[in-house]
Amino acid sequence: MARIHIPRIAPSEITPESVWRSRREWLRQMGMGAVALGAASVPGLPRAATQEKPALPATPNPQYWLSEKPTPETDVTGYNNFYEFGTGKADPRDRSGRFQTRPWTVAVEGEVAKPRSFDIDDLLKLAPMEERIYRLRCVEAWSMVIPWTGYSLSVLLNRVQPTSKAKFVEFTTATQPESMPGLRSRILDWPYVEGLRIDEAMHPLTMLVFGVYGKVLPNQNGAPLRVAIPWKYGFKSGKSIVRIRLLEEAPQTSWVKAAPNEYGFFANVNPEVDHPRWSQATERRIGTSFLAPRVETLMFNGYGEQVAALYQGMDLSRYY
Repeated sequence: MARIHIPRIAPSEITPESVWRSRREWLRQMGMGAVALGAASVPGLPRAATQEKPALPATPNPQYWLSEKPTPETDVTGYNNFYEFGTGKADPRDRSGRFQTRPWTVAVEGEVAKPRSFDIDDLLKLAPMEERIYRLRCVEAWSMVIPWTGYSLSVLLNRVQPTSKAKFVEFTTATQPESMPGLRSRILDWPYVEGLRIDEAMHPLTMLVFGVYGKVLPNQNGAPLRVAIPWKYGFKSGKSIVRIRLLEEAPQTSWVKAAPNEYGFFANVNPEVDHPRWSQATERRIGTSFLAPRVETLMFNGYGEQVAALYQGMDLSRYY
């Protein structure tokens, strides 16, 4: 992978690990554990950001059930990338309380025989809910193990009947300027856009997600629906989706547009391809001690047996 110099995002826009680590330690020392665990009593914080979410019943799917211990729920819901709410890892939790998830519709259009808009409640009833435990690997070299609730994205795509021209699937995230303070930043060209090849989108592992830890998704995790593609880096998994388009040509995705030598379209987890500013060979599990040894990153995030065939013959150091 060529390492071409491009302008970097200003340090003030991205919280480095050393900063959030020292901030968390300072909070502990000051007796502000409530902030790290949900900040329910912080003045001015919208209550919706910390309220318990309704249960979302689902049947565990043993085919997609890791034996690894899940990441603690407080970390899954309190340590996120969701730049529409800010670049700090706690910003999505702390700033998303006013985000509106009802009413909510998702337009599915483009190269489909039956384009239509789906109400979120109709999507919730489209297929039986499954609970799956997936790994999430972030390009910043941290990872989680998360119990998601939903069903395969292919269920929805089959309802609209992709045409023979449908080669790619594009996902667009909501923009609510009044409740997403991060939209005032020019880190990305909003709205957030991600995409997959049609065969990736139709793979049974690719999941349309409505819940986590047996409850409806919190705003900071992409309510009311998102996708999860467990063999790819986390930025591929679009959150708070309002539009899905099936296309003949590859969409111009947000991070590829912003930093093409750092974030590729495929974004398959590959320990042999470094990010230009750090190694991807190892990762730190969120929820473990900072003194715990890092673990080796697995090719395709450990899902090679299921998905490696999708990339036969491709140079994965070039198509990263």
